[in-house]
Amino acid sequence: MSEAAAGASGHTEIRRKGTRELVAQAVVDSFRKFHPAVQVRNPVMFIVWLSMFVTLALTFDPGLFGKTNVTAAYNGSVTAILFFTVWFANFAEALAEGRGKAQADSLRQTKTDVTARRIVDDDTFEVIMAGALRKGDRVRVERGEIIPTDGEILEGIASVDESAITGESAPVLKEPGTDMFSTVTGGTRILSDWLVFRVSADPGHTFLDRMIHLVEGARRQKTPNEIALTVLLAVLSLIFLVVVATLKPLAAFLHINLDVATLIALLVALMPTTIGALLSAIGIAGIDRATRFNVLAMSGRAVEAAGDVQTLILDKTGTITMGNRQATEFVPLPGHDESDVASIALAASWYDTTPEGRSIVALAVARGAKHDPAWERGQGVEFTAETRMSGTDLPDGRKARKGAVAAVARYVQEGFKTTAPAELKDAAELVARKGATPLALAIDGDLVGVIGLSDVLKPGMRERFAHMRSLGIKTVMVTGDNPITARVIAEQAGVDDFVAEAKPEDKIRVIRSEQARGRLVAMTGDGTNDAPALAQADVGLAMHSGTVPAKEAANMIDLDSDPTKLIDVVAIGKQLLITRGALTTFSIANDVAKYFAMLPAMFMLALPGVSALNIMHLATPESAVLSALIFNAIIIPILIPLALRGVRFQPTTANHMLARNVLLYGLGGLIVPFIGIKAIDLLLSPFLR
Repeated sequence: MSEAAAGASGHTEIRRKGTRELVAQAVVDSFRKFHPAVQVRNPVMFIVWLSMFVTLALTFDPGLFGKTNVTAAYNGSVTAILFFTVWFANFAEALAEGRGKAQADSLRQTKTDVTARRIVDDDTFEVIMAGALRKGDRVRVERGEIIPTDGEILEGIASVDESAITGESAPVLKEPGTDMFSTVTGGTRILSDWLVFRVSADPGHTFLDRMIHLVEGARRQKTPNEIALTVLLAVLSLIFLVVVATLKPLAAFLHINLDVATLIALLVALMPTTIGALLSAIGIAGIDRATRFNVLAMSGRAVEAAGDVQTLILDKTGTITMGNRQATEFVPLPGHDESDVASIALAASWYDTTPEGRSIVALAVARGAKHDPAWERGQGVEFTAETRMSGTDLPDGRKARKGAVAAVARYVQEGFKTTAPAELKDAAELVARKGATPLALAIDGDLVGVIGLSDVLKPGMRERFAHMRSLGIKTVMVTGDNPITARVIAEQAGVDDFVAEAKPEDKIRVIRSEQARGRLVAMTGDGTNDAPALAQADVGLAMHSGTVPAKEAANMIDLDSDPTKLIDVVAIGKQLLITRGALTTFSIANDVAKYFAMLPAMFMLALPGVSALNIMHLATPESAVLSALIFNAIIIPILIPLALRGVRFQPTTANHMLARNVLLYGLGGLIVPFIGIKAIDLLLSPFLR
């Protein structure tokens, strides 16, 4: 993407807004989050929030709960540390939300209230505000106008600037009757000619409305895994609450006076406050990373599911290969020569406006075929997924057809009672063994030859599929090619499996088959016939340039319309899961270290034998408690950049990834608190003696 293109994107608006402004707004929002209605959504931090008010009361009246040995200053220090613990958690969430809100603000600038020309009948228009348009209305837009809402093109061909949505400055050619580029999006601008489209969404439900809604972290719904982890953290906190509560009578039995502020400090330090504070920010940042990658996730669940995907269903053309297949050779059958094949190929492709059809025409002309002016009175036959053929009905009554070998052989058998010669199979295999796609060519019931269409792999695909395999992800290529060609391409690309001569319903069959084995499946699509499979898949990635049904069926939309993006989406999902797991491991490991800092210090004066557990050699009980509590608070802002950026994802095996995270974040989570708490103790102890 060029600098000019990036300047138009909503994502660049975040950088324009500037880090300082985002941080300043996050500071303001973090104070608003002290409201109990917000705090209660996070059980761990809600306990800290409540504890802060208890210690605040003890600051004004240290003897509120009975005899105590601590001063109001000590209670005030605990209160201040608890306040900053909650504030840091609020700040982490507000900063993550702020990036989404900045995106939403830039998108709202795109959503202007414009007028629209609604077609009343074929000859008259009425000018109304865009907000008055309803699903099903027909609208005409002309050069220089902003498209008022989403729709499906009915008439016209025009260039449209979609940079406000996709960030890509190059205009997109829009036209009706195709599965690609047959829809328009509200807020984009028409650069040339005119279009008539049918409105596909009511106000408040357009694509731009959904983008604004989804990038605002404040409206984000928690994912199932996030909810499950929240429940687990709440249960752990409850267990620690019970354990700490039992220490009071136990200490009284041993004639040790444990004041309430110290018990609260112990509870907060032992609870998984680190992951509790960062959990929401991690989830918001995961969706934000997908959005910054120009992928619009319909929910956090979609991003999360992408991280658990075990099977990828990928189209061959345009995804694994470049997609611009070119005719490279003509193979004649017995009784015909290459000039016959070229002549019939030219006739069969005369009305074929696809890039493949134009390449066949170019090759035929290069081989000496001549255009017959009489063909202008003929009729073109378009390719369909069912017939898998296209061609021309010539004015003299002959029917020229080209298409999949099996489809054309069946066509001449059923329509003309002609049996395909054995040489047809040999010619098709000859082309297929080269990795090209063979198309059979027939005129009426006479099979004259085979056309070879060659495609090339996209660079780096074999390595990317190898990475997927190392992660335990199965890749399945779906193609309309014959089995021989499909096998050659599959071997070249390095995919695990392939489905040849596939029809739209075959995608659903493959998805359901994989899901029946308990595997999560992801696939890409752009056409109306892909919609059922996109809906069936656990992760359906639709192209922004595709049809409305495809985008409505999917749970992710790629604004760049790049089918290979699915592989990167999986990496984004895995990074989200890895980040959450790594910081959870770090948080729990922290608690173990804080246990060795606080408990020995609390009992070592009354029970000298416990001092052996004071392996950090902390100065005083008060210093130990405050040092552990301060570390518990400051580790949250230290980890905010990691939570927002995400733990680095490296394609490797699950066992290697687990071992790496346990070593780095588990062992690191044990060691770092010992160093941090001791350093804070050294700074505090002179002031507490």
